Amino acid sequence: MSRTIRWTVYGRRQREVLGLAIGFSAVFGAGLYQLKVRRPLLADGGTYSETKTWGTKRTIVSHNESLAERSKKSSEQRKQTPIDASSPGTGATQPPPPQTKRQSTSDSTGDHLNKSTSASQDVTDKYTTIWDSITVLDFRALRSKITDAMPSWIKYVPGYIDKLQDELSMAPWSLGWEMWEDAHDPEINPEIVWDAHVRLSKALCPDEQAFRRDRLKHTTKALAQYLGVPESEVHPDDVPIIGVCGSGGGLRALVAGASSSLCAQESGLFDCVTYTAGVSGSCWLQTLYNSSIGERNYQRVIDHLKQRLGVHIAYPPTALALLSSAPTNKFLLSGILEKLRGVPDADFGMVDIYGLLLAARLLVPKDELRVSDSDLKISNQRFSSHNGGAPLPIYTAVRHEVPDHIEKHQTPSQYAWPNTEQFDWFQWFEWTPYEFFCEELECGIPTWAVGRRWDAGQTAWRENGLALPELRVPLMMGVWGSAFCATLSHYYKEVRPILKAAGLDKFNTLLSGKDDDLVKTHPIDPAVIPNFALGLRSRLPETVPESIHEAKHLQLMDAGMSNNLPIYPLLRPGRDVDVILAFDASADVKTDNWVKVVDGYARQRSIRAWPMGAGWPSKSDDMEKTVQQLGDAQASSTGPMSGVLEGAQYLQEEPEDLGYCNIWVGTMREEFEEQINESPSRRVKSEDDERRHLTSPDAGITLIYFPFLKNDKVPGVDPMKSDFMSTWNFIYTPEEIDKVVNLARANFDEGKEQTRRTIRAVWERKKASRLRNEEDAKKMRKKYRLRQFRPDTET
Repeated sequence: MSRTIRWTVYGRRQREVLGLAIGFSAVFGAGLYQLKVRRPLLADGGTYSETKTWGTKRTIVSHNESLAERSKKSSEQRKQTPIDASSPGTGATQPPPPQTKRQSTSDSTGDHLNKSTSASQDVTDKYTTIWDSITVLDFRALRSKITDAMPSWIKYVPGYIDKLQDELSMAPWSLGWEMWEDAHDPEINPEIVWDAHVRLSKALCPDEQAFRRDRLKHTTKALAQYLGVPESEVHPDDVPIIGVCGSGGGLRALVAGASSSLCAQESGLFDCVTYTAGVSGSCWLQTLYNSSIGERNYQRVIDHLKQRLGVHIAYPPTALALLSSAPTNKFLLSGILEKLRGVPDADFGMVDIYGLLLAARLLVPKDELRVSDSDLKISNQRFSSHNGGAPLPIYTAVRHEVPDHIEKHQTPSQYAWPNTEQFDWFQWFEWTPYEFFCEELECGIPTWAVGRRWDAGQTAWRENGLALPELRVPLMMGVWGSAFCATLSHYYKEVRPILKAAGLDKFNTLLSGKDDDLVKTHPIDPAVIPNFALGLRSRLPETVPESIHEAKHLQLMDAGMSNNLPIYPLLRPGRDVDVILAFDASADVKTDNWVKVVDGYARQRSIRAWPMGAGWPSKSDDMEKTVQQLGDAQASSTGPMSGVLEGAQYLQEEPEDLGYCNIWVGTMREEFEEQINESPSRRVKSEDDERRHLTSPDAGITLIYFPFLKNDKVPGVDPMKSDFMSTWNFIYTPEEIDKVVNLARANFDEGKEQTRRTIRAVWERKKASRLRNEEDAKKMRKKYRLRQFRPDTET
């Protein structure tokens, strides 16, 4: 999503739904808060005699019976089925990494049981104390007070909440008890017994390096088909590494990105792609594409969205029905319960509820019985890209670093891009199916280990000798799209025009003078993930801020607050991306100008290949340039009048706007400072430019930029004016989805052939470079052989 909050004029439908969403969030949040404190934990570790044996545990999947009936039936089954501790289980779906510690659920001395029970009681006592300080909600009494003046569905909400309370009460054989049992079952969650450590390195992890080798076999064949050349003519070393990045922008970015990617898929271009990267809504798109719903087919994703987006994510009847009925209740709530019970000091807030509601709408298919637990873990997506069969997805989030003492941070980290003069900045974190990584920290952990605690680079095992399961996708969907966690400064920038229009100049002046404080405050707390860098002070770069060494949790939020295009991860050393294809469906593609923001990032990290100066032309920048030219001309001793006239002519020129498909190419120069000062990016505007710039031996990264613009071929649809395309609209009818899909397709078609010619030019350049290198190598070998037989005249 965009880093700023867009205020829109809602129609009647939007106002009603927004009110329902706010009311439901409050009621649902209070209900869940009550759930987590009602009863003590009964399945935290212990011995086999106290809980069911994991290898023979029976799972109750239907919860349409009452709790008493289900408990009685389960007891009878247990009496009839003897427990055999030696019975073999099904095993994990992948072999565990080498173990450096032996995990055990019990202890022969009994010390472990005592510690586990004590820790569990401490957590329970803590919750009980908090809950006793407020009034317990009596939903049964509330039901009788509801009048006919309220919406008809409101009378059923207390019943849903009451059922949720019973199911998540942690009573034996309740849903909550069952989910917590599953969290301790290595057959269901094999990663809980896998040892993990923090990988300290700038390089790509071994799994990603292996993926790149496997993916090259597929892209080599796909490139030949895409360009229409014999496969024998395509050498693997000549194949461009292509990365596709999708912008944030809520459901608009989700639907438009699905259509643009479908067009790339149909044209054969998508099969040539090595990486996809997303922000906010594009992260949701990657999740669906690599799930059992999308099955790596964007048409299936679009069909799924037509079936699911007609209802608001927070519409209480449908949301509560999914959360209180099998099998979707267990599918959606397991991650929430694991976080509440396993990390009790981690706050549960609005971002978690938001992610839960998103998952209920997006991750549940029309046939609700077809939900798949494999969709709940990002690490399972490695099976989609297994042997290089599909592009590797990259998910993004940021952490806002605001130094407590600005004077101690005269210069920001060389690996971070500062956003204000106070040197607060955003640290980028990325997920792939293989690793959760931060380039600024120069370290990462296996994706299947996200959510567990860490100490000095090692897994901090729980008292029962296990780790928590991998953090579930519903919680991360909330993190990826949490644009509402913006700072007060971001909120102020949006309401400033309203304050001026209302004549509140004094209030506006007061707020503008407090921007230094507003930029440090987030009115809604971001979500948290255990800090894997804790205890690594001496092993991390000196530029790492002090807060990283002190915080138990990382506060992560929507990466769109830093840049609404996930270009930074594609520029990471080792990925060596040659072509970046950017589909930008941001709220204001022109004014926010996210492509140009990358210039600062490239300067700071000395990325020579990036096309400096790419992006939307800024008239204010042109004015500043003209003023500077006029000043230089007047101060010059030679030809001052010619300089003034030239500058005046430049002032009258209107900057050329961008079109549907825009291409820039960077320059690989020997002197980086020369590149920075001259801003030598070259925009490709014609076929002559393609031959001259794209095939130049010193050409750098090629950027193909598709902004989401209105198109006369799709009348009546304008992303800037159509109300249903607001970032904060969560209802799309099938007809509205078709409009977005058709507009994105029309825009892609405008640059379809130009994109093909660009890819061909990059391939030809890499081929020519390889042939030159091979010829130079032959000459060097020949010269060396001749020198071996040359007589030694000096002797």
